[in-house]
Amino acid sequence: MPLVLACDIGGSHFRLALVDEAGAIRQDVTLASPGEHEDGGGIAPEAWWDLFAAAAEQLARKAPEAFAGAAAVAVCGITRTQVFLDAAGAPVHAAITWRDARAAELAEELRARLDASHPETTHVNAFHPLARLAWLQRYAPSAYRRLAHVVDPKDFINARLTGIVASDAISAARLTACAANAGTASLFAGAGISDAVLPPLLPPGATVGTIREDASGALARLAGRPVVCGSHDTWAAVVGLGAMRPGFAYNISGTTEVLGLMSPADRTAEGLLTIDWGDGLNQIGGPGQNGADTARWLAELLAGWRGEDADVPAVFETLLARPRDRAPVLFLPFLQGERTPYWNPAMRGAFLGLNRRHGAGDLAWALIEGIALLNREVLARAEAAAGITCSEIRFGGGAAANRLWAQVKADVCNRPVVVGAAGEPGLVGAAALAQVAAGTYPDLAAAQVGMARPARRHVPRGDRRPFYDALHAQFRRAVPMLAPLTADLAHLETPT
Repeated sequence: MPLVLACDIGGSHFRLALVDEAGAIRQDVTLASPGEHEDGGGIAPEAWWDLFAAAAEQLARKAPEAFAGAAAVAVCGITRTQVFLDAAGAPVHAAITWRDARAAELAEELRARLDASHPETTHVNAFHPLARLAWLQRYAPSAYRRLAHVVDPKDFINARLTGIVASDAISAARLTACAANAGTASLFAGAGISDAVLPPLLPPGATVGTIREDASGALARLAGRPVVCGSHDTWAAVVGLGAMRPGFAYNISGTTEVLGLMSPADRTAEGLLTIDWGDGLNQIGGPGQNGADTARWLAELLAGWRGEDADVPAVFETLLARPRDRAPVLFLPFLQGERTPYWNPAMRGAFLGLNRRHGAGDLAWALIEGIALLNREVLARAEAAAGITCSEIRFGGGAAANRLWAQVKADVCNRPVVVGAAGEPGLVGAAALAQVAAGTYPDLAAAQVGMARPARRHVPRGDRRPFYDALHAQFRRAVPMLAPLTADLAHLETPT
């Protein structure tokens, strides 16, 4: 079986693997992703390259013949993270990551002066690349003057491998959407930013180049092998789950969550992103700020009170097995602000409806239900915009291993939830691109059929529907009522 080298740059983990034509991971290396500077200054892009090189060395030692025989390379990974490069492909500033809200005030300024009729103006927020470019221009002018291209971390890896700077149209969708549109002025011009920062854009699966002949270490064994253009981690995971089909929804639950509906219609919905994902499909949805990291917060909080280290799965297994109080607790999962569908970095979380009988188990239930209620809100908006009802939700990421969490998502969203067999769907999606480049499959659709396999199906339980319909209604009431209050609290400082 032909093997390919696939890489998934995650928010928590960096993974490099040899993957076969059936989507099975033959050998892999997982390393901790680089942390941000203590002052919140972002991540040095070279840290990603150092991890890639180190993982390649480890993989080559574990499986030397298989590594040397890899037919192609594909890298996918985190998006909403800007890497700023000069004309030679060298970083000019630390990368601004997906969770960074430093550009919030500048985003407000931009929206006030940009063309209000331009369809992208409403999407300019603290997490938008245009606002972050404006931040670089104002607060790091020397770096901005040297800026030639803005790319994703996976593009930086590709540039180091091949010497060629390029990105893909899906990852760069928010920036490309800033161009002049239907008679409206370019947002680049309105912001005083040069549109030349966009690198050449390729479709996912196109060949960026080949690994340089002067590659060092283990990578020298792969000199001349094709490096294909990957896309962001969500796109890759959707392929790895087999959800890149009309009427399917996907939910990737890792450090944070992302949910979207695959629609043949190009429609928009309030608070959601609509992106052309190719082959006549549009993704309607977007990334959130919560997920496994939110669960870890509660597990660490509860374990910390007992002076223990938190084993998150074990903590939740124990807590969710406890009897629940008849009165539910409603959790708003906005510990770090929220992206989709509210795009408000100042939002904060809340437990509502607490009584004296509630215990740690009730909080754990509220947490997984609160995240599922947010999933339902995003899905409801996407379905209404597209005019379709999703046939099933393909669920992947770390949380998908928890059967109860998957069942709660099915019950809350009232849609079947199908968990993929691949523990790392992003790796499988990246590998699918590489297998097509290697000639194993004629196209991505065939690779998806051959490599993405479902493992189990969770059907909504009808007796839970009245309860979750009512709880979702309360969730919808609570968010707009509490958002201003929690935002004010977020700016209030305790006395020293």
